[in-house]
Amino acid sequence: MSNSLGKIFTVTNFGESHGQCIGIIVDGCPAGLTITEKDFQREVDKRKSVTGAMSTPRTEADKVEVLSGVFNDATT
Repeated sequence: MSNSLGKIFTVTNFGESHGQCIGIIVDGCPAGLTITEKDFQREVDKRKSVTGAMSTPRTEADKVEVLSGVFNDATT
């Protein structure tokens, strides 16, 4: 699975549901933009399931890990 969107910031996602990982690539970020793994994690946590009749039993940790492009909490 993969798709891209955006004109200034281009976001491309990759991976597969129930696979080892999913990820995104963000192109077009200016150097020096302050961002942390916590910023991303806060947004990812918003998609966690809630209990109820229409909820999912999934229990993935959904841990964010920035692999490149950020150094000392700033984009490179």
